[in-house]
Amino acid sequence: MRIALTLALAALLAGCTVTDRGPGTATLDKNAKWALLPIVNHTDTPQAGLRAESITDGLLRARGVGNLVRYPAAMNPETLFEPAERKVQDEARKWARAEGARYGVYGAVDEWRYKVGVDGEPAVGVALFIVDLQSGEVLWSAVGGKSGWSREALAAVGQKLIRELLASARIE
Repeated sequence: MRIALTLALAALLAGCTVTDRGPGTATLDKNAKWALLPIVNHTDTPQAGLRAESITDGLLRARGVGNLVRYPAAMNPETLFEPAERKVQDEARKWARAEGARYGVYGAVDEWRYKVGVDGEPAVGVALFIVDLQSGEVLWSAVGGKSGWSREALAAVGQKLIRELLASARIE
């Protein structure tokens, strides 16, 4: 009985998280040159993609990726007038290859908001991919959604989710 109660309490405290990851069997060289490519925003929240990019940048560096470059700001896909996300991602990949990067990290934000209601819980949904820039092969992928508690910061929930997703990438 005590074990069941402990497990139920742990599940409750963990918040609601759903994640799926690809096989990710490739070992990724943390000493290679990496490029952070656009994380496109599929939400109504302005600059959610840029927020996810910033968190992803910091978490990759925390995992030991030291040679990480970001795509030029002029390629930022967050425009109200022409949402040409795929074109921007293709251009960013071309830029990264020209810069000599081995890996590219890109993705999408599908949810980044506080839920409507009394409690206003933060909710985040993100998909991330790591691609071999020379072959175009996706080496690792993960997608997830996470909600937090009413007094929790949206950025904190986003950081937790992105950290959980990146934890399965074999970066050595």
